[in-house]
Amino acid sequence: MSSSILERAKTLLRDPSGVLTQDLVRSPGGFGLGQVPTKLKPDAVTTSVCGFCSTGCGLDIHLREGRAISLSPATDYPVNLGIACPKGWEALTPLESEDRATAPLMRDARGKLAETDWETAIQTFVDRMKAIQSEHGKDSVAFISTGQIPSEEMALLGALAKFGMGMVHGDGNTRQCMATAVVAYKQAFGFDAPPYTYKDFEESDVLVFVGANPCIAHPIMWERVCKNQRNPKIIVIDPRRTETAMAAALHVPLRPKSDLRLFYGLANLLIEREWIDREFIEAHTLGFEEFRRHVARFTLETTAQDTGIAAEQLEQLASAIHQGQRVSFWWTMGVNQSHEGVRVAQSIINLALITGNIGKPGTGANSITGQCNAMGSRLFSNTTNLLGGHDFTNVAHRNKIADVLGIDATVIPDRNSWAYDQIMEGVHRGTIKGLWIIATNTAHSWINQADVPDLLGKLDFLVVQDMYRNTETAEHADLVLPAAGWAEKDGTFINSERRIGLIKKVARAPGDALADFHIFKLIAEAWGCGAMFERWESPEAVFEILKSVSAGQPCDITGIEGYEMLESHRGIQWPLPKGQPVKPRSERRLFANGRFFHADGKARFLFEEPQALPEPTSRRYPFLLLTGRGSSSQWHTQTRTSKSAVLRKLYAEEPYVEISPDDADRLGIQPHSWVTVRSPRGSLKARAFVTRVVRPGQVFVPMHYAKTNQLTFPAFDPYSRQPAYKAASVSVEPLGRA
Repeated sequence: MSSSILERAKTLLRDPSGVLTQDLVRSPGGFGLGQVPTKLKPDAVTTSVCGFCSTGCGLDIHLREGRAISLSPATDYPVNLGIACPKGWEALTPLESEDRATAPLMRDARGKLAETDWETAIQTFVDRMKAIQSEHGKDSVAFISTGQIPSEEMALLGALAKFGMGMVHGDGNTRQCMATAVVAYKQAFGFDAPPYTYKDFEESDVLVFVGANPCIAHPIMWERVCKNQRNPKIIVIDPRRTETAMAAALHVPLRPKSDLRLFYGLANLLIEREWIDREFIEAHTLGFEEFRRHVARFTLETTAQDTGIAAEQLEQLASAIHQGQRVSFWWTMGVNQSHEGVRVAQSIINLALITGNIGKPGTGANSITGQCNAMGSRLFSNTTNLLGGHDFTNVAHRNKIADVLGIDATVIPDRNSWAYDQIMEGVHRGTIKGLWIIATNTAHSWINQADVPDLLGKLDFLVVQDMYRNTETAEHADLVLPAAGWAEKDGTFINSERRIGLIKKVARAPGDALADFHIFKLIAEAWGCGAMFERWESPEAVFEILKSVSAGQPCDITGIEGYEMLESHRGIQWPLPKGQPVKPRSERRLFANGRFFHADGKARFLFEEPQALPEPTSRRYPFLLLTGRGSSSQWHTQTRTSKSAVLRKLYAEEPYVEISPDDADRLGIQPHSWVTVRSPRGSLKARAFVTRVVRPGQVFVPMHYAKTNQLTFPAFDPYSRQPAYKAASVSVEPLGRA
């Protein structure tokens, strides 16, 4: 890297006030980090938004000598109102881990990862990626992004990769959690638009949770439910008797993946009994008659047979929906991670539409997001859609974005990227030769995990950009770029209720680690496209760009007057067009006027024939495997939560499998004994947890353990390309039995 690029980079890394947020200085080995002053007062309390799940809790960060020393939940933040889950309380701890990546690592001639300097690392990145493109074409390199970094960094990455480096293919790990909801909303409403606000948890008199366990997965949302003063009826539709189901008035333990048949049967029952809102249907929807004819064959009797739910309980469920004045439907991964998840999500949306339960307090067809900034990824990562929810295939949209950014429209791809699974298939076929993975752990989380080492080994060049040097994915890398984590950078996250919250740099990244934002800027300079991103000088400057690209879109945020307004208002939900007033700590929902985002303002009924399970059980593999969140103290692949001694004490460190007493007795399995859970793809050693939480013929394994995804079956929804993590056939045997 030339000296001029280095000097330019030093300028780029200054914030608008002139403070070096990460000071690059010459050293004998290239360049590294110098000491920098902080903009924050030395001893003070500042605010930030939690970097774990999509709830988006506000945290007060306590500083001493300019450095974060502790935190507490913010009492005035409208999301969590002074409460935090175990992960939130421990959010600073993972930053101190000895496993942090503190310098770039490059694989040497002996095949070992060895420390190098940033100058060598960036130049190697550029030289090898360009060489691959030169030999195999622009499409031969791809990137996998994340829902874990700020929107400003996501946008810079997506713009750099697609506009500056010429990539077409780049997706994010949001594909693994939210793609189904995205497509369902786009097709039904005309835009990816979760309609609710968390206040709706408190305003409903009937809450229906489908494949969702907020007691464990989103405990602060569950706290909002507990604040409900309307004596609500809580209904849980889930194969397992989860913690949320135990607290419910009605648990509907349907046969796994029979949910589409269940909701078509419910719709038919509601229509037959005239328990629907015809005025709303006629004024605000299209396709009802076709939908009515489609669901007519899902009679009470056939639905009971298909789902394993007694007809009396189905009638009880329909009656509860009919009698409710404010009914809200909530779903998460139990719906999204399915071979037909989009149509299941839309079958829930259909129920809200036919009963008129949308746009009013305590109502809605409400998808709960997974990662802290999955919503930011959905709108601004420039992966599955063009910046700001625009369409890569729409020439008018490409021209609009080009004008806003001041770039030539011809550098914007005119076709959509491959999805995550298609990128991985491209690696398998040898079409993708270079891969850049940012802030995600593919070798742990990908559904076809057993194949990942071989797949990654086929690449000519694998770059992993992460805050830890020893993730399962980093161990396969040719180059590891050390990144700053949450609390070591500035930017914004967007939570499940569309609230844009501010995160702040309150700690220094260790060693030579840099914020992802700065890594992207250095790569842009070395690649030769730095001039394209001169306006992208800081996260706050990028936020202004995101405002501009959002103009006129359903997610319009042109009315947000910078970071200071986000802080003073305690987060702001989109949309907020310029000139529209908003009160601090406000909670706003969509569709109050009955207009949706299709050109005619009407929502669509969408439906399809239910499909069989991709991998049914068999004599050899007689159990259906369910997966999901294990505890409130675990997060995804445990890359961060495992670094906290406190959090480790709150969950079972050894993998476990839930199995019913009937099945355990039949197989001679004792409680807490070791068993082998085996699928056609791999096996897992686990402790047997004998419990009636699961029904006979089903078992449950938490998603967090290293080998869980050797068991899962690689099926994908045809519309969202989201993996179906929730159903696979397995056997369970006492350890040592053949």
